[in-house]
Amino acid sequence: MFLEIFLKRGEKLQMWLNKFKVALVEKNVDTINKLLDDIPEFSLDQAQQASYLMREAATLLYSLQDEITASKKQIKQNINFLKSSTSATNGSKSYTSLNIKS
Repeated sequence: MFLEIFLKRGEKLQMWLNKFKVALVEKNVDTINKLLDDIPEFSLDQAQQASYLMREAATLLYSLQDEITASKKQIKQNINFLKSSTSATNGSKSYTSLNIKS
């Protein structure tokens, strides 16, 4: 009986680790958040694996944040370019509806 419970618990932990790995590879932030909300109890080895995966998740999130920041900056530059080129050729067009905030 105890062995069955232990094995089921081990399977659950391994399944959690596998799901976390897949979420990292897929860059699925929503799944990562859900898994972090439901962290099971780990053995020492599993805790080390989970710790490594969580560090990788943090790296992924910072990378995505940097990409978003760079995209926002590029969009702002494009809007400014459109505004300046439009006002130089035709003063009647306005792009003020493209208001992007940082």
